Amino acid sequence: MSIQKQCVLRHRTEGHVRFQLPASLCQKGVADIVAAKVKAIDGVYRVNFYVRQGKISIRFQETVCDFPQLIKQVFELINELEKSGALVIQIEKKRSAIAKLGTKVSEKADNFATTRWLKAKTIEIKETLQAAKIITKLTLKKPNALIKDPEKAIIDFLNDILVLFLIRLHWDHITKLWLLNPFKYRYEWLATLYMFFLLIRSRRPK
Repeated sequence: MSIQKQCVLRHRTEGHVRFQLPASLCQKGVADIVAAKVKAIDGVYRVNFYVRQGKISIRFQETVCDFPQLIKQVFELINELEKSGALVIQIEKKRSAIAKLGTKVSEKADNFATTRWLKAKTIEIKETLQAAKIITKLTLKKPNALIKDPEKAIIDFLNDILVLFLIRLHWDHITKLWLLNPFKYRYEWLATLYMFFLLIRSRRPK
């Protein structure tokens, strides 16, 4: 559809017309050009361009320029703008700006997600290392056990690390799911209790 056909006459009285214009003519910069060119037509003495409403109001002297002549000249200048590429350029600029904005928002979101993931992983590593230090200290406080039965001491230490790793791995599920609905996750709780039973049993003296 040509741009002239998109211009709809909304009001007409003697010496006054009002058109509904398409969005391409209401763009910043283009609207000023249209208003200036219409006002330059002989017989036109007032032009009001309502950009937000997409309307233009033209007051003219019909003794100088009658309605058919006015319409012809308005459509000619709109046609010139369309052929010159001014409307297309403005639309493409707007699309390009929107695309760039979307890219920036997407990049910021990706950066934020990456940063948040790195922070979470850093906290997890710090907590795991801290817990491992505590277990190591407890092991070193029992040098007799290490000397008497180094194999058992090493196995106990590795079991502690394994339990720590499993708790850390399932911590979110434990706090957010298992504790809130223990019956639903009864098998998980049974497995956990059995794991602690085996751990305590392995520590009992023979």
